[in-house]
Amino acid sequence: MGLNPISWFKKAEPEKPKKKICCACPETKKARDECTATYGPEAPRCAPLIEAHKQCLRAEGFNV
Repeated sequence: MGLNPISWFKKAEPEKPKKKICCACPETKKARDECTATYGPEAPRCAPLIEAHKQCLRAEGFNV
């Protein structure tokens, strides 16, 4: 009663992001964009900001 053995074998669907990638993580996006616009995307000082933004996007469910 209430138990469905078939459901035990269903694979869990990966959780889809709740937002569009352009709208996720506005704080880290702004810091990353300002740094890369000022110093260029290859500037060593921007690397931590770029990585922080990637980590934020991953936490939101994006595969980056």
